[in-house]
Amino acid sequence: MGLGVLGGAAALPIANLLPAGANEVDPVHKGHRLGRKNSGAILMRPKVAPFTELMPIPPVLQPSSSANGVDTYRIDIRDATAQLIPGFTTPVLTYAGSFVGPTIRTRTGRRVKVVYTNRLAAPANVHLHGGHVAAVNDGHPMDLIQPGQARTYEYPNAQQGATLWYHDHSHHTEAEHVYRGLHGFYLIDDPSEKRFALPSGQYDVPIMLRDAAFDQNGGLIFFGDPAERTNFLVNGKLQPYFPVAARKYRFRILNAANERVFRLNLGGHQITQIASDGGLLPEPVRMTEIVLSSAERAEIVVDFSRLPIGSQLVLHNGTIPVMRFDVVRNASDYSLVPHTLRPLPALPPASVTRDITMSFDLSGPGPLPVGLVNGRPYDPNRVDAQIRSGATEIWNVSNVDTLPGVIHNFHLHMTHFRVLERDGGPPLPEDEGLKDTVFLPFGGRVKIQATFGGGFTGRYVYHCHFLEHSSLGMMAEMEIIP
Repeated sequence: MGLGVLGGAAALPIANLLPAGANEVDPVHKGHRLGRKNSGAILMRPKVAPFTELMPIPPVLQPSSSANGVDTYRIDIRDATAQLIPGFTTPVLTYAGSFVGPTIRTRTGRRVKVVYTNRLAAPANVHLHGGHVAAVNDGHPMDLIQPGQARTYEYPNAQQGATLWYHDHSHHTEAEHVYRGLHGFYLIDDPSEKRFALPSGQYDVPIMLRDAAFDQNGGLIFFGDPAERTNFLVNGKLQPYFPVAARKYRFRILNAANERVFRLNLGGHQITQIASDGGLLPEPVRMTEIVLSSAERAEIVVDFSRLPIGSQLVLHNGTIPVMRFDVVRNASDYSLVPHTLRPLPALPPASVTRDITMSFDLSGPGPLPVGLVNGRPYDPNRVDAQIRSGATEIWNVSNVDTLPGVIHNFHLHMTHFRVLERDGGPPLPEDEGLKDTVFLPFGGRVKIQATFGGGFTGRYVYHCHFLEHSSLGMMAEMEIIP
């Protein structure tokens, strides 16, 4: 998503729609009634010298076998430890023992199988976020891998190049599992993009942003107020630095935080967005700030060529330093950012219009609110929307919470969508492109259009991707029928 100017027309940035402090987290968990019971852990605020640790790049996993046009990967879901804070060892949950999980990098049309073996003591599963996959391979919240069991997920990758990610989606435990480390990149390269000559190879870098709170032993604190997760991890490190050459880079930015909204800027330095959740935009968008709610992705190009060797450029969340780019060498650069990229697909006529509301029920006797979609909490035995395969529909999605300042976002499984309107007006530049997740500020409304099916039938979910919200029931189920 981008902010600023598109086609020469000034646009209202989504940051102007955010309530004060919205670069923090949704306030619904603040206070005794609305919060989670604290674990009793004493909060530690790590005193880390900024920009002293190198930002790692998640390792690219190699297939265990390749045959008949299919690459097969094997990944254990297991406990491990990671050095998230210098001098401390943090227990984490991992894919293949690493925090962040290993990157799976494939290409459009290349089939992939991933065999996940659950070595944890609790059930888990895997959702390929942004993937167009059969229902049996989508990681439905009730479709679990029990401890000691293995499960094979098959991904056809019959979609254009995009930055996807994989994460746990086990109902009621997805928020804690993802928070403790069950997340990783899944990148689809599209051979047709080579004609654009965008930065590639070592100059194409995935960056996962998220937040965390730590106890005095360096352990992750999950229970408690999410607003206390004030430590920002960049590929698993606190305020790291990353050496760059004086040339253009393509950064694939993912907000993997459970609830946080990031407002990212380079202190006024120009950022060029080239892709959103579902792949390339029709044309680049130049901006000085990007807003990403939980699970949203943005691919950006940053040109360091005008900075002298020795320059340092800090990425901020609002005014808070997150990481630093250090320009350390010269390099040849034959990459481009063309004026036009990939046209969006045509919008077929919509046959159905649906209204989708998201809110909390605060009236219950318990300490936690109940998440609602269209006034009802998630029930895996209930189908909330039945949709014909191949049908195109318009959904009016609204944040109707009455508690001031409560923010949500909306994630649709199985397909991408286009944003047609925001709050009754035209979509903003940051709504451009193929999306699978869209931000809903307090009182916000978006009109989206999607085509369902792609040859797949079965049950999929749609929900708020503030994962504590979906864990509390802010999720519904659709069934794609022939």
